[in-house]
Parts: sequence; C-alpha cells; structure tokens
Amino acid sequence: MTIKIGILGGTFNPIHNGHLLIAEAAKQSYSLQKVIFIPCFMPPHKETGVKDSPEARYAMTSMAVAEYPCFMVSPIEIERKGKSYSRDTIQEIKISYGLESSIYFIAGTDTIAELNIWKDIDELLSLCRFIGVNRPAYPLNIPERYKEKIDIVNIIGVDISSSEIRRKLSNHESIQGLVPECVEKYIDSHGLYQ
Repeated sequence: MTIKIGILGGTFNPIHNGHLLIAEAAKQSYSLQKVIFIPCFMPPHKETGVKDSPEARYAMTSMAVAEYPCFMVSPIEIERKGKSYSRDTIQEIKISYGLESSIYFIAGTDTIAELNIWKDIDELLSLCRFIGVNRPAYPLNIPERYKEKIDIVNIIGVDISSSEIRRKLSNHESIQGLVPECVEKYIDSHGLYQ
C-alpha cells in the first residue's frame, strides 16, 4: 500500500497554532497518514539571528505535535547542517519511506507565491505534489507554470505569524492562544525572544 505523507517545513521560530491548523487541514483534505514537521537548520531565503537555535526550535516543534498521533518531527535538516533545500529533503524522505510513497509538500500561500526563486523547483515538483493553504495576509498568487502541480486548501484564516509572536515577546506582550501552552512555557522558561 502506498503511504501518503505530508511535509511541513519551516523555521518554526517559534511553531504556532497556525502551523498546526494548516497541517490538520491538509491531513484531512488529502487523507494523509502522516505529517512530518521539518525544522530547517538554516533557511535559504531568510536571514537568521543568534536567537534562532535549531535545537530550541526542534524542541518546541516536538512538544507542539506530541498530542497529534499522525504528526511527527524530523531532525533531517538540522542534522544535515548548512542551508536547507527542499529537493534534498524530499529525496531523503522518499528513500526512507519508499520511492512509491506519495509526498505532499504543505505550504502557505506566502510560500507558494515565491516558488520562482526556489532552488531546483521543477525537480522538486516532479518528486511531490504541493498543497497550498491560504494565509489571510497573502492572496493566492500561484506562478502560472506551476498551477497544475499545486492543489489549494482553504481554511478559515488564521492570522498568526512567528515574526509577530517574536515581536510581542520582545515587547513583553502576551502570546496566549497563539502558540500551544507547552511552547509558551518553554519560551518563558528558556527566556527566548526577550
């Protein structure tokens, strides 16, 4: 039997409730048996700072998904080090789960709009199917040449971003309801983003 796997990559700096809702929506819409969250070591398109500890981001992501039986976290990109390219990751996932496995790359509409700048995007699209999930602040804008390779899942807009959470924390504002309680406690106990 072919296994259907969703992949949700990102910095998860920190992981928040929007990430979990996106993963759940994709899982239900496409009957995915597993969703793998993959925190990157170093994103290719973003600048990271000293506070972006891969170990802390991995720990928070692991805590956040612990209550979801079909969700798991992989350290594949953190262990690889260097900049993280999705093509390399998807190739490794297919080897791990079998070349006949069906891989669905889950991404927000903000990410989908930037596919033109991704490394080896055509090869990546030959390895997996994309699931684009709407984000309120980012209108759907699929590059024309990729429209047939991308499915769209519409969910009730969850206007949460990691950058807004970091901003609130740096200003000593509450983030209650934006992240799982376990993540909020981890951030507080480790003094992250202060």
